[in-house]
Amino acid sequence: MINNSNIGKILKILKNEYIKNRKPIVTEISERDKDPYKILIGTLLSLRTKDEVTKQASNKLFSVADVPEQIIKLSQKQIEKLIFPVGFYHRKAENIKLVSKIILQKYSGKVPDELDKLLSLPGVGRKTANLVLVLGFDKFGICVDTHVHRISNRWNFVKTKSPEKTEFELRRKLPKKYWKIYNDYLVSFGQNICRPISPLCSKCEIEKWCPKIGVNTKR
Repeated sequence: MINNSNIGKILKILKNEYIKNRKPIVTEISERDKDPYKILIGTLLSLRTKDEVTKQASNKLFSVADVPEQIIKLSQKQIEKLIFPVGFYHRKAENIKLVSKIILQKYSGKVPDELDKLLSLPGVGRKTANLVLVLGFDKFGICVDTHVHRISNRWNFVKTKSPEKTEFELRRKLPKKYWKIYNDYLVSFGQNICRPISPLCSKCEIEKWCPKIGVNTKR
């Protein structure tokens, strides 16, 4: 069973696994550039898109325009061409341009570092806002994507029906010192071992603690 008495030990094991695997693309962007704007745009591009596609799209976009002043000079069609084939590229191109305009007009060209202000930006949900706070500003936040939601429930660490409810339950239950690293470790773990369908339990270093809630088939 995974609970507050052993979650630190579990995450320490996952850290070792995380080091072996490729980091999530937005984490790569944050470590390379330390730029909240690039982290924000990279996160918007990553939504419902595989990391490899996000990496190619963000590299293409940032090679042409990597600050709000440059982005707003591009047409939506130009942005679409640069970020294709990320998922929902029409909507994302529109949001990227709108977000850039708002950042320039309302926040003097700087990405805001408050959750409510980030959530007011077009296309920015709680997952994106929390990730920008953590990676862009080194502030406490809990980013919950499908991996974090699925695995936290698979462990029976939380019992929730949506990523948003998972975030609030983790804020209540997870010791704050683990908030910043929880997403990265679980995303990497979910991509490589604890997969949505038929997880690789035979290769899992924490299998003996996991109750495998909702797992019907495993390898």
